[in-house]
Amino acid sequence: MTKPASLALDQGNRALYWAEQAAIVVSASMFVALCARVTVPLPFTPVPLTLQNFGVLLVGLMLGSRRGFAALALYLIEGAAGIPVFNPAGPGGIAQLLGATAGFLLAYPFVAGLAGWIMERGKASFARAASAGVLAEVLLFAGGLSWLAILTHSLAQAARIGLYWFVFAEVIKVMLAAGVSTGWQRVRKEQA
Repeated sequence: MTKPASLALDQGNRALYWAEQAAIVVSASMFVALCARVTVPLPFTPVPLTLQNFGVLLVGLMLGSRRGFAALALYLIEGAAGIPVFNPAGPGGIAQLLGATAGFLLAYPFVAGLAGWIMERGKASFARAASAGVLAEVLLFAGGLSWLAILTHSLAQAARIGLYWFVFAEVIKVMLAAGVSTGWQRVRKEQA
C-alpha cells in the first residue's frame, strides 16, 4: 500500500475508534439516567433511594477510569442542561445540582473514575471489583454527606438523612455491580 493510502486508512480507523468511544460514553450516561428512573422517595429524608449509584459503579468498573469519568461528567452536563436524566423525585436540572443530593451527584465522575482506576490496576476478579466498589462508595458518601453537612450545619444530621438508611442497599448495589462486571469480563474473555 502506498503511503497516502495507508495514511488515509489509518485516519479512518482512528475516526472509527473515537466514534466508538464516544458512543460508549454516551450510552453509559444514558444507562445511568435509566437507573435514576428507578427511585423510591423516602418520607424522612430528602435523599431518595435510587439505582443511580449502581449504574455509576457498574459504568466505572466496566469502562475504566477515563471513560467512566467521561460518561458521568457527560451525565452531569446533560442534567445541568435540563435533560431529564436525574431521578424524577428531585427538582431536575441545575436546581438538583444545588439541592440535597448535589454532593452525591457531583461526586459521580470521581466515583466512576476511582472504581475504574482500581479495576485497571490488576486482574479483574470479584474481590477486586467489590473492593473497588466499596472504596468508590466511601468517596461517594464523603461527597454527599459533606454537602448535606453544609446544608444542615450538622454532620450528625447529615448522616441521619444521608447515610444510615442507605447502607444495606448500597452493599447490595456494590455486590451486584461487582458480580455483573466480573461476569461480563469473563464472558468477553471466553469469546475472544
